[in-house]
Amino acid sequence: MSSEDLAQFVESVTGESHLRVEDDFGDGFVRLRSAEAERRQAKHDVRSVEDIVIEMLRNARDAHAHSIYLATGREGNTRRLVMLDDGDGVPDHMRERIFEARVTSKLDTVHMDTWGIHGRGMALYAIRENAKLARIQETMPAGGSSFLVETDATKLPEKTDQSTHPAFIRTAAGTVTVRGPRNIVRTATEFAYIDRTSVQVYMGSAIEIAATLWAFGRSVLSKSTLAFCNDPAQLPILKRISIAGTPEEFADIAASLGLQLSARSARRIMDGQIQPLQDLASQVVIRDENAKPLRAKKNAATAHATDQPDDGLLHVDPRSLKIAPEDLAAFRAGVARAYADLAEAYYLDENVVPSVSVQKNGIRITIPVVMER
Repeated sequence: MSSEDLAQFVESVTGESHLRVEDDFGDGFVRLRSAEAERRQAKHDVRSVEDIVIEMLRNARDAHAHSIYLATGREGNTRRLVMLDDGDGVPDHMRERIFEARVTSKLDTVHMDTWGIHGRGMALYAIRENAKLARIQETMPAGGSSFLVETDATKLPEKTDQSTHPAFIRTAAGTVTVRGPRNIVRTATEFAYIDRTSVQVYMGSAIEIAATLWAFGRSVLSKSTLAFCNDPAQLPILKRISIAGTPEEFADIAASLGLQLSARSARRIMDGQIQPLQDLASQVVIRDENAKPLRAKKNAATAHATDQPDDGLLHVDPRSLKIAPEDLAAFRAGVARAYADLAEAYYLDENVVPSVSVQKNGIRITIPVVMER
């Protein structure tokens, strides 16, 4: 029997996957053979920071994450990206190996999406090859992961305009097109909108992401866990910050996840001075020429919107005032503090989140009024 005949016989008995695997590392992770990697579009170019962002988002989605938090900031020529998710996590023995070429846990789930083929085991390899630093900061099997990536702007470019938010326009044909520079916020927002039925994406500074994780954890963990859990490593990644008892402990836990902030900033978060973020998909407002602004329907199966008026969710018209996310967060926090005195005097719930809409000719503030029970 020739080697070709033998290969065909083995494939007919064991299935195609046997011949596609070069190494089996356990826990569902394998290294694909070179020929298979080539079949799955082996050439994987990362030409910009935005390319890294979309690959990280796709990787989290394909690891069955339902919530993704992206913290981004730049200091000098260094762009820092921290992505936290509640996906499958990575076994300890795979923390470094997953950055090797053709290593994947998606042997039979390669697929094509808006951004191309995914599942070849080349995305994390390409990210590390193009970044100054790429590592798993923290991970927990079935409890999520935190990835840290740092890039050098002199070697890997990014869009010069990183402050402009994308504009979503509904065409006469009923489809939705996106306009604006292809920067990080557009990349993340497009992904969040397209995949809104399966995942929520939050994006902001490290401080804003920490504030959002703090609020999330405090809302879902039991009082006993918040009071008596002394080891953050026992909790899923997204819930760890919420058990902090002091600003110093808060800052330490955040640092362990890759989020750099001071104890002073942690104190502001714990005191409610920095409000949690809204997910990106809920901020999308679709415009057309003959109708009022429309908010994207999150559970829609197609790229259309419901006929709901703009209700104060953040939207930046391309011709209007531009406000940086950190300044907007500080302004929103100031509004919340000012409202607290009024709420106390009139027996209202002060734990509400004001919404701020930046419009062409002004800033609109909406504060939900909730009576105390």
